[in-house]
Amino acid sequence: MKNKLNHIALILDGNKRWAQKNNLRNIYGYTKGFENIKKIVKYSLSLKISNLTLFTLSSENYNRSSVNLIYKIIYENFTNVFEELVRKNGVKVNIFGDRKNLPTKIIDIFDKIENLSSNNKSLNLHIAFNYGFKNEIKDVLEKIKNNDVKINLKKKIDVDKLFYLGTIPDPDILIRTGGYQRLSNFIMYKLTYTELFFTKTLWPEFSESELSSIINKFLIIDRKYGL
Repeated sequence: MKNKLNHIALILDGNKRWAQKNNLRNIYGYTKGFENIKKIVKYSLSLKISNLTLFTLSSENYNRSSVNLIYKIIYENFTNVFEELVRKNGVKVNIFGDRKNLPTKIIDIFDKIENLSSNNKSLNLHIAFNYGFKNEIKDVLEKIKNNDVKINLKKKIDVDKLFYLGTIPDPDILIRTGGYQRLSNFIMYKLTYTELFFTKTLWPEFSESELSSIINKFLIIDRKYGL
């Protein structure tokens, strides 16, 4: 019996290394990676995946000089790319992570696309930006400490709602591109029984065919819960 696939998570790693491999400036690597997001989202739509979660910027990477390149790409491309997905393909966008230290213009762009897509239902696209799981835990503890939420710790749904991804199903598979085999502080609460796949393919080169191959491997895994 094949496993059901409802939620795919991806750690998008290898943009700069792709640029270096091709003797290009880093901005071309990030631009190519940005374009690949659109391609993989459209492929996920064709598979009727309910949830797709992408790790695009870690809070640990926030202070790197490359963050300014990422802002530049967002300023120039984000609205057009995601409005197409939202208006033509019915994608609902949810961007999570720390926004307190982001430029106002970036926050406005994120708010606009979230509001525009709020009633869409074809695919839920969750984008982790300036995100780190340890920071998320701090936010959870602050909510409880400040009595911002009413919670019954015996109810899983109440605990789930404390986290950014709330009650959506946990990812069935997590794919990390770029060769490293680590989770890098990414949505750890949601990965307790997620099947993990690591590929050496750099994110800008990650294709629909490779995603399909990983999905086919997942579908025949004998999934177990517990040890």
